[in-house]
Amino acid sequence: MHAMTAVVIGALVRGAGVALFTFALGAGSVAMAGERLYLFTQNYPPLHASTTGKGFAHSADDIEGVCSDMVKAILARAGYDYVMKMRAWSYAFERGQGSENHGVFCTARTDEREDLFQWVGPLMSLRWTLFAAPGSSITLASLEDARGMRIAGYKGDVMSEYLLERGFNMTMGAFGAVNARRLVLDQADLWVADAVMGPMVARSEYGIEGLRPVLEFKETPLYLSMSKETSPEIVAGLQRALDAARHSGQLGALVQLSRAEPDRETD
Repeated sequence: MHAMTAVVIGALVRGAGVALFTFALGAGSVAMAGERLYLFTQNYPPLHASTTGKGFAHSADDIEGVCSDMVKAILARAGYDYVMKMRAWSYAFERGQGSENHGVFCTARTDEREDLFQWVGPLMSLRWTLFAAPGSSITLASLEDARGMRIAGYKGDVMSEYLLERGFNMTMGAFGAVNARRLVLDQADLWVADAVMGPMVARSEYGIEGLRPVLEFKETPLYLSMSKETSPEIVAGLQRALDAARHSGQLGALVQLSRAEPDRETD
């Protein structure tokens, strides 16, 4: 695992891991449901990260990060058996649809996606932000000011797709984290990412400091999205578990830890 990613994920896990997860397994858990769920996510630290340092993972034990920890805590409360895998977002998004007991997280809930899933959440929010490289002189008064500039995004990402559909000049890869490096190499003028997670990804993956947030232009909630073929009773059980975790303060604690940016590790 990259050293910087280890710092970010380490802080999240140390602060919340054992105590919060043990609480989820204890009082307040519902009866075992006897169902197995198949859930997919992407590598996007600190929301989701592979413990091996690779861009994929084959089991829940190899997946961590604040949003992943939220989903694990909810599943523990609901009592469902599950398989969790990490893939490229475009693949994960597709695999979360069309089959019973399949889902994907954390998914931005938009009008365009509303009828594709059954929704469990919200978990947290995604703040759509355009970043420029450290030292850049770019300023934006509105989103229209970015038209014609090279904007880095990635395939299947709701923010990137939103801009692409509206005719912005997007350069799309399979993964999002590399876009911070593309900024400093002058391969892109702007990068669209979450206001909080973008700088943390830049720091943890590449040691890049000082990204300039030049425009925050939208906010959407993030959910665990289950396929339309999944039983509504299962979805309702997951929602009850989420509500209980939020009421207990468990989810809020994980979010606060994710926003407490740790100091950089030095060699």
